[in-house]
Amino acid sequence: MHMTQRDGALDLLKWLALLSMVLDHLRYVGDSIDILFAPGRLAFPWFCLAMAANLARMGASRAGTPWRYLSWLVVFSAISEIPYRLFMPAPDTLNVLPTLVLGLLVARGWQQQTLESRLLALGALVLAALFPERLMFGFFGVLLPLAMLLVIRRPWYYSLLPGVVGLAANQWQVLYPAAQFGNVAAIWGIVTCLIAPWLGMVLLRHAKHLKPAPMRRWAYALYPLHFLVLLLVREIIA
Repeated sequence: MHMTQRDGALDLLKWLALLSMVLDHLRYVGDSIDILFAPGRLAFPWFCLAMAANLARMGASRAGTPWRYLSWLVVFSAISEIPYRLFMPAPDTLNVLPTLVLGLLVARGWQQQTLESRLLALGALVLAALFPERLMFGFFGVLLPLAMLLVIRRPWYYSLLPGVVGLAANQWQVLYPAAQFGNVAAIWGIVTCLIAPWLGMVLLRHAKHLKPAPMRRWAYALYPLHFLVLLLVREIIA
């Protein structure tokens, strides 16, 4: 959502989330680099936190659904699907943007108590519950923006709630047994999932004096574009 007054900390959070996503996807360029798994767990929670921060700034007083924000997410969900499938090895879910679309509807439905918003939120929850296997980060990924919104203005220790939700969205059923067997990537992945919301909120509260390059609507194009760039790199080094 376009804001007249830029929040430098929010722009920085978005840039760092993008960097984390790229690092995570570098694992699929050449030999698997397990060390990148943990920093990659920051990307989705930080994008959800950025969404929650935008909704918090919008406030419940402004009626209706943020249609412009939603429209950009839907459009780039469609645009990104082909590059995503070209790059990812045998993907079994859609790209991440449909999860964020449903998460936006759920969070806004809690925040804006109108019939329209509540019905859209209910529909999003039903879709997430019926087709969790088709959504990246599943049902709990759809709940994560709401979890972030619930705690964004509360003391830091409330960040454990979205941390637990984020861990559930990252298939804790797989990570936990791997961690029990001493898998270092899984152990650090669990830790990162739990502390990612807290780290993001610390940044939002204490980095407002920074002024990184504003991340505006053109940044949506970076999502499909980064798949194509990494695909090209993989073809060159293959």
